[in-house]
Parts: sequence; structure tokens; C-alpha cells
Amino acid sequence: MSVMSKPDDDPENPEWTAADFARARPASELPEELRAFFPKTRGIQKAPTKIPISLRLSAEVVEHFRATGPGWQGRIDEILKKAAGL
Repeated sequence: MSVMSKPDDDPENPEWTAADFARARPASELPEELRAFFPKTRGIQKAPTKIPISLRLSAEVVEHFRATGPGWQGRIDEILKKAAGL
């Protein structure tokens, strides 16, 4: 497919029809050996406990916490809770 082609011009990726949607099933219904290829996600929270915000932090702070590995944002949250006396 050339850069100027439209997505619907791609024969390997045709637009879905009503019949395609009718046959579609959630990934959870696939055999386990196929589900292994899908990324694990948390899904929708039943009762959201955190609020997404935009926050500016110094590069040094972000680098320090990112270097501690996965969960670094949660660790920042814990430190802020302690600082706020919560």
C-alpha cells in the first residue's frame, strides 16, 4: 500500500461488513493458545479510585521514580498522601 492510498484500498484489510460484525466474538471467547497473543489489560474500573490529572514535575523527580520500575506513579501517590497527612 502506498503512502497516498486510503485504508479501504488495502485488500489485506477490507472494511468490515454487517456479517463480519455479526460473527465477531470477544477475545475472551478465543482458545487459550490464541488469547496468549493479546496484551493483558486491566479493563474498566468498577469504582475508580484515582483521578487522571496533568501534573508538571521536575525532570529529576520523574527520572528518580521511573528508575524504580513499574508502579512509580503509585509510589509518588503514596509519598504525596503521607506529605498531606492522609
